[in-house]
Amino acid sequence: MNYLAHLHLAPDDASARVGNLLGDFIKPAHASHLPPALQQGMALHRQIDSYTDSHPLVLQSKTRIAPERRRYAGILVDIFYDHFLARHWGAFASMPLAAFTRRSYAELQHHRQWLPPRLLDMLPRMQAEDWLLSYADTAGIASVLRGFARHRIQRDNPVAAGIDDLLQQYVALEADFLAFYPHLQRQTALFITQAEKLT
Repeated sequence: MNYLAHLHLAPDDASARVGNLLGDFIKPAHASHLPPALQQGMALHRQIDSYTDSHPLVLQSKTRIAPERRRYAGILVDIFYDHFLARHWGAFASMPLAAFTRRSYAELQHHRQWLPPRLLDMLPRMQAEDWLLSYADTAGIASVLRGFARHRIQRDNPVAAGIDDLLQQYVALEADFLAFYPHLQRQTALFITQAEKLT
């Protein structure tokens, strides 16, 4: 899952949400300096990713990516699923998406002393352009893919053209997501319950 889903799936706590996002930016071996709540959020992030990456519906979504981009199917499907989460936000969350994104940026700013350089550099643009809210539009996803292709992968790559996969396989990918996300929500709730029993 990508940024929006990780923020949404975290327990209803600012440190948990920030920690769950940090899993995309800090390796566990480099997280020992973080407060326990942020480390717990990162642990949940890894559990979510592990469950997601092996789920049959997600594997099915990856087969919908064109062969020339199949190497990047995991990245593309993660981003596409954030799009569908944003599009169907009201089915999964009570807080309006715009309010949720504003709160998320404020929580990241509040925890900025713990953010790694890449996220600190990215946060002003992320907030100014409201990336999380922009996921609801295919134009926003196209912009995300262009940025990922330029800044996250050093070699030439076809990630930006992945917008074609989204547009051409839209109905099928949307159906995959809508079938999968409730499973992920239930499994995440179980992960959280299990972690609470250990503390």
